[in-house]
Amino acid sequence: MRVMQLYNTLTRQKQPFIPIDPSHVRVYACGPTVYGRIHVGNARPIVVFDVLVRVLRRLYDRVTYVRNITDVDDKINERAASNGQSITDLCAETIVSFHADTAALGAEPPDVEPRATHHIDEMIAMISLLIDKGHAYVADGHVLFQVSTMDNYGALSKRSMDDMIAGARVEVAPYKRAAEDFVLWKPSAPEQPGWDSPWGRGRPGWHIECSAMAKTYLGEVFDIHAGGLDLIFPHHENEIAQSCCAHGTSHMANYWLHNGFVTMNDEKMSKSLGNIITVEEATSRYRPEVVRAALLSAHYRAPLDLSDSTMQDAHNSLDRLYRAAGTAEISDDRVDDEFLACLCDDLNTPAAMARLHELARLANKGDQAAAMALKSSAALLGLLRQGADAWAKGADSVSGGDDKRLDDAAIDAEIAARNAARAARDFAKADAIRDALADAGIILEDGQDGTSWRRS
Repeated sequence: MRVMQLYNTLTRQKQPFIPIDPSHVRVYACGPTVYGRIHVGNARPIVVFDVLVRVLRRLYDRVTYVRNITDVDDKINERAASNGQSITDLCAETIVSFHADTAALGAEPPDVEPRATHHIDEMIAMISLLIDKGHAYVADGHVLFQVSTMDNYGALSKRSMDDMIAGARVEVAPYKRAAEDFVLWKPSAPEQPGWDSPWGRGRPGWHIECSAMAKTYLGEVFDIHAGGLDLIFPHHENEIAQSCCAHGTSHMANYWLHNGFVTMNDEKMSKSLGNIITVEEATSRYRPEVVRAALLSAHYRAPLDLSDSTMQDAHNSLDRLYRAAGTAEISDDRVDDEFLACLCDDLNTPAAMARLHELARLANKGDQAAAMALKSSAALLGLLRQGADAWAKGADSVSGGDDKRLDDAAIDAEIAARNAARAARDFAKADAIRDALADAGIILEDGQDGTSWRRS
């Protein structure tokens, strides 16, 4: 059986993936805080870890993938207030848009998608356990985790306590025993969401939510925990502290995977710079499959610049692959071995894409086995999801805001008019029709079987 190699943030090295139970692989990824549309930076882990789970499902009979939804958070409270809507309505609306955005990107839904507000009892139970074991304390209506009670705190981020405190910009509060202690439970004002607890009406801290939900669905120790690079500290560090201290374990997860940041035109995405682009905006400017391909164009641990040229390169790449795949069908037993080896090497998607283009070169020479391997392998990346003709004719194309885009019938009529002009040897008219179609983004290709077309 092929063994995956994964870069483990915990050990800072690539390691063979050895599941706790080969009959049941368990994966957790941090999901969205639902107060607004996700941006393309948020989309990267969704797409990357979707590929991870697809590969794991090919290698193992059973994989449980859990990706949570954070639906209690101060950002949600603030956004609802600024929008003049209820928190319930904001969360419901945002969850619907999140599902629409992930579906557009071709990401398969997780096996379990727990909502934080549905697991308050589990969080209260875990907090109570931490208090009983001497790892947490109650102060001024808050419950805080006492970091000094965990000897190897910081093992994931590999930073000193002073660096971690400075980097987290921790809240200075008189009720804390130490600056690094973090909130497990905090009191809620009457207008804020809150639940009854042994410490009064309140709501959970962010970190305890994931610890409780991961334990509920995957157990005290599971195989893989995934998320963005920005979550290593404090979120994942604090998850480990809570979970290990509550359960008396040395690990929360055996492998920690983190994806790199996304920039836009070489600038780090930033709300202050105004260069945050939502998935909704990206998929209105570029075809959704192009956005997915662009998100996979760099190794997941490397920075990724989603410039216009990156998007155009992804579009051109898909054009070549679709034309080479032609009418080939997907078959699970036709996934190319070299392609799979690339993905098993720490999800090396750039190498996997290069192998797809090598298969495309062979398919263009008439190798039907290569065409089927191309189509079947690309499916593991969530690419080439439609037929070549549907792709070429742009069933999912975007018009760039131009509501006068030619429809299929109008294009076919123009091609018929061009054919008539050519038959009458009126080549000037035929060329004019071809040029007009090109200006409208329609590329004509003349062949033995007549004229075909595709959208540029």
